[in-house]
This record gives sequence, C-alpha cells and structure tokens, in this order.
Amino acid sequence: MLSIAWALLPDFVLILLGLSLRRWFGYPAEFWGHLERLVYYVMFPALLFRSVVKSELEFTPALDMIAAGVGFTAGGLACGLLLCWWLRPSSQAFASTIQTAFRFNTYIGIAVVDRLAGGPGIAALALLVGVLVPAVNALAVWFLARHGGHSVWREILRNPLIIATVSGFICKLLGVTAPDTAMHLIDLFAVAATPLGLLAVGAGLRSEGLRQNLALINGMTAIKLIVVPALAWGLAEWFDLSGMYRTAAIVLATLPTASSAYILAVRMGGDGKLVASIITMNIFVGMLTLPFWLTFTL
Repeated sequence: MLSIAWALLPDFVLILLGLSLRRWFGYPAEFWGHLERLVYYVMFPALLFRSVVKSELEFTPALDMIAAGVGFTAGGLACGLLLCWWLRPSSQAFASTIQTAFRFNTYIGIAVVDRLAGGPGIAALALLVGVLVPAVNALAVWFLARHGGHSVWREILRNPLIIATVSGFICKLLGVTAPDTAMHLIDLFAVAATPLGLLAVGAGLRSEGLRQNLALINGMTAIKLIVVPALAWGLAEWFDLSGMYRTAAIVLATLPTASSAYILAVRMGGDGKLVASIITMNIFVGMLTLPFWLTFTL
C-alpha cells in the first residue's frame, strides 16, 4: 500500500498545488475556467485518441470489463437513491447530488492508470469511459432536467471524450493513420493533459458548504469511495478480469466523483455549493481510499 501511495503522491501534489495557486497566488477564476476548457476539449481528447490508436484491445475481456463497469455504476446509483430516500433532502439537493454517487473524475483516472499500466491501460480505460460517460451523463442530466431545458442527447453527442474515443476506434478499424506531424502535435497535447488536468481539479476544490447537509455529504462520499469500489472488486472477481482490463475497471470505480458535476449542477439550476462540498470531500478522502483499494484489489 505504501508503494502505491508513494507512486500516486505526485498526482495528489499537483491537485494540492492547483488549490494553492487559486487560493494564495492570485490566479483568478477566469484563468482556471479557460484552463479547464482547454484540457477538457483539446488535451484529454488528444490523450484518449492517441492511446486508442496505438494500443490493442481484446474483445472478450473488454466486454467483461464493460459489464463490470455497468454493474458497479448501477450499484452506486441504487445506493445513492436509498440514501436520499432515508435522508429526505430537498428535491433540488437530491437532483444535484445523486450524480456524485456514480460519476467519476476522468482526469485522476487517466493519471493513475498511466502510472500503473501505461498506454495499454489508458486505451482500456478510454473504452470503459466511452461506454460509461454517455450513461452517467444522461442520468445526471435526467435528474436535473426538471430545473432546466437541456437536451440529454445533445450533451452526450457533444462530449469531447466520447468523440475522441470513438474517433480513435474508427481510425483503428479502418486502418487510417495520421501524418507524423499531426501525431507529434497530438503527442504534445497528450503529455500536457494529465498535469494540467490535475491542477484544474485542485483549483476547483471548495470548502464553503462542508458544514451544511453533512449527513448527505458523508453518505455520498462513502458510497462513491467505499461501496462502489467494493462492488467493482466483486464484479472483477466474478468476471475473472485481469491485466489492464482489471486495472481500468478497479481504478475507475475507486475514483472520486467528477469535478464537472459542479458545473452541470450550476448550469441546470441545482445546488452547486452542496455538490462542490461533496467533490472536495471526495478528493481528500480519496487520497486515502484510492491507494487502499488499489493495493488490495489489483
């Protein structure tokens, strides 16, 4: 466990550095908003595209990995619904926070998989992300739809991570190769994606609402960082996942909830402050739970 924690330490240091730069070094909110969009729309898609194009994936283990991913995602949703049924939060709080039980932070996931399994692992994770992102985005938007008039399908079809993953598989299937100059540019974007993405995660942390709705914040954090990883471990054993497919599934399940959950909640009239508090709690608790799960399940 100590060796894995030590290997992941640089990633968490980058997250804390992003928080420090925002709070104490005068970097304005506009800077971080532009950086987030640059990473989300350009650099991470380049990383996913490159990994898919350059790696080989086996059909049967990939399907088992996807089945496990769908299983633990559904389990997180079910547990989140049970928690809200028990705590009875307001309709706005429910619609805003239920997504934190099953969404995942892709930035951290790619950084972790890159350290554990390299390019092939990122390709497996890209496939899993390409399948699960439309599902979790659709669920999150559906729960928040009562507060806004956004189209679920528009949100999915415009997602740059899905576009990059699908484009990579199409190029690989058709045997299309990009010119060397284009691939070199993609490589440069891909190299910068992880550190800048982690800085943006840290800059997005907020603590203002941590003392409000503490039961809901702690409950959603426990579901995402304890229950969902436990389900993933059980499903990985059930499907006999191994190698990069097991790594991709376990890592994705153990990730803190998505930073973009806050953006979606605010954009669709939800309780952004409450969602930001859950994201912040997830990040700091995840610094402990992530090495634990990776040690005992991989």
